[in-house]
Amino acid sequence: MLKDFAKLMTFLTVVREKSFSKASAKLGISQPAVTQQIKFIEDYLDTRVVERKKNGIKLTKEGEDLYRIATKLEKAIQVSEKEVLKIINKEFTFIVGASYAIGNYVLPSYIGQLKDKINNEVHIRVAFSEEIIDQLLDKKIDIALIESPVFKDGLIYREWEEDELVIFSNQPIPKQLRKEDMYKFDWICRDENSHTRKLTSEVFEEIGVECSSFSVIGVVASSTAIKETLMRSPKDAARPVVSVISRHVISDEVEEGKLFEARIKNYKIKRKFYIVYSKERKHDAFIDNVVTYLLGLKL
Repeated sequence: MLKDFAKLMTFLTVVREKSFSKASAKLGISQPAVTQQIKFIEDYLDTRVVERKKNGIKLTKEGEDLYRIATKLEKAIQVSEKEVLKIINKEFTFIVGASYAIGNYVLPSYIGQLKDKINNEVHIRVAFSEEIIDQLLDKKIDIALIESPVFKDGLIYREWEEDELVIFSNQPIPKQLRKEDMYKFDWICRDENSHTRKLTSEVFEEIGVECSSFSVIGVVASSTAIKETLMRSPKDAARPVVSVISRHVISDEVEEGKLFEARIKNYKIKRKFYIVYSKERKHDAFIDNVVTYLLGLKL
């Protein structure tokens, strides 16, 4: 079993996520595959290591012992990987494809650290999620970071971070919005094909808000365009201009008091960021190091 650390990595992820389903999403494999790998470990050791509970999982005594051993192995392997990368010492440019919110507002703060992690140049290409996935399939980029669930064959999807969409304006608005408040604003919207718009529309429909009744004064294509449009919009206390955007995009402006964010009362609009790479490169040391680094970030 020690020759195949992937199974122990699955075990470690189940323990850390406290859930088979969450481990499945984190690892980018099916839940039955997670279950099968845990069963392989238990058959190999001839003992139970994990017990499923209503509120998650619980380790047996043997499982706790295995967790300590697997954690030590994990640390040893991480050190060894750094040594292997030094031996490989390839000089190349690692290209990360990212959708707009991630590429423009999340990744730039970490590029230097990522470059040090793989000891090579790192470039970012920013486009819509669909375009980024196409570039990944065409092998024009090494890894993709997307905010829309664009699922295609031949790729591995790892759940990364949870993002939150917020309603924002260039002037103060109530921090907790009621349904009726939505009709008191002028709206800047994303184009109809945008995942952000689709997700927001679904949420509004779920809480009984009719988007068709909004006063829409503009439609733009990207998160950057929305932010810039809002910042330059005239201020009218009687009719604030608002839109929906990732909290990452406007965090600096909110902190500086240039923009103001709000949430629907008793509701949060959430979505997942995904790390995506080719199944052909699932054993690539550089891909593995980048994925490990990204999963360890707290955005």
